[in-house]
Amino acid sequence: MQTRSHRTRQALVRAMAELVADGPPADAGLVNVCERAGVSRGALYHHFASTAMLAAAVYEEAHHRVVMLMDEAFSRDSAEALRTFLVALGESLRTDPLVRAGMKLAGDGTFRSPRLRDQMLAMLHERLVLAGRRAAFPGEDLADLAVLLAAGVESQGRSDPKWWEGRSVDRLWPVLQTLFDPGEAAEGRAAGRTLSVPAPGGSGRPSVR
Repeated sequence: MQTRSHRTRQALVRAMAELVADGPPADAGLVNVCERAGVSRGALYHHFASTAMLAAAVYEEAHHRVVMLMDEAFSRDSAEALRTFLVALGESLRTDPLVRAGMKLAGDGTFRSPRLRDQMLAMLHERLVLAGRRAAFPGEDLADLAVLLAAGVESQGRSDPKWWEGRSVDRLWPVLQTLFDPGEAAEGRAAGRTLSVPAPGGSGRPSVR
């Protein structure tokens, strides 16, 4: 059972995350955080020396969740690892304000670089280079492309949340798979499967026949 102290701490972390996730930094001030968490200033200072320290706690939890997503996606030697990660990342950004907030924060709780977003992209690049998958192009080039994809999912979703839906990644993946895993694409062609990609602006998903 959670103690009252633990519940108060979590309420403060959640309140800070919600204020940072979709608003400007100015919204995440002491008064707003305490009001949203339903606690006094004294309660905040009992757990955190400053609002920056509270924001650092948000970053820490978000960092942990992002690393877990990446570990899970790359836990098996599969060319689907990148797709799995992008889908999971989008879902977390769509449903979890703590992850959205963490992306905007640095480890010290400020909004300066490097932020978690920057660190996530660097970690993804490293994972893909080390993975050494079959590819039509050099690993460094594909890792750079993967970073652009992940950055696009994160940033585009803030203005249009549909980019955080798994179907957006799934719609594009059959095309990208020819780069990241040409072996799988060749096997599909050999088996007589062809890719049907929706026309630009369409809402359908690619299908394999």
